[in-house]
Amino acid sequence: MVAALKVEGLRASVGSVSILRGVNLQVPFGEMHALMGPNGSGKSTLCHVLSGHPDFQSEGQAWVDGREILSLPADERARMGLIQAFQSPVAVPGVDLEEIMREAAEERGMDSDEAHRRIAESARRFDLEGFLSRSVNDDLSGGEKKRSEIFQISVLSPKMALLDETDSGLDIDMVRTVASAVEEMRSPRMGVLMITHHSRILGYVQPDRVHVMMGGKVVTSGGPELAEELEQAGYKGLRKRLGITAPDPSDTPKPSFDYFTDLPFAD
Repeated sequence: MVAALKVEGLRASVGSVSILRGVNLQVPFGEMHALMGPNGSGKSTLCHVLSGHPDFQSEGQAWVDGREILSLPADERARMGLIQAFQSPVAVPGVDLEEIMREAAEERGMDSDEAHRRIAESARRFDLEGFLSRSVNDDLSGGEKKRSEIFQISVLSPKMALLDETDSGLDIDMVRTVASAVEEMRSPRMGVLMITHHSRILGYVQPDRVHVMMGGKVVTSGGPELAEELEQAGYKGLRKRLGITAPDPSDTPKPSFDYFTDLPFAD
């Protein structure tokens, strides 16, 4: 069966700085996978490379629904059904949420009636009806921004959703709220890869599989019990169990720009 996302031997760098060092990963349709790892291990870079961030040089292969994507520009990857929810969603003053969703739905091939139905239905589902006429992410709390991104994914119904640290910067109550929205978003026609530093959100979201990145590659995968192991032993304990004794390449110098917080596709 064709997977929502399949990645083989993916390497990526910025200039002379190597970040991804041979990532292998597969997310079937209908499943939600969690990707964990220490700071600098390459989790957000993986999202950006898959989405088509122009500052990264990459090699290897990646497929969405059986179609190779690394040769495609970012807009074409989005049209074919790949979407990313960003760690720090950008505000777009002057552009209404409903307006931008209608434009995005049109790019996904929906007619106006279908787009209107989906927007109204998802707004009710995620309690965002009062946000439709407001500017995108403008003057919103962190939790509201994350909930808005889940709403957008629900409307567009992509084949593959990348959630880059959806729980970052949220208090415990908002983590529960966003986790509930993520669970509501599940669909047998979509795969989800949720990047997180901590296991806290996994107390409210049940992943089908957990992957751990260290040094730019996936070093182990397992069920939800893997997240529990990390909660108890930390990454140091996991390294010891796996026999990883060499210095973590995550400690190598970082690129001069901040690819975690800079505008994701700014010129």
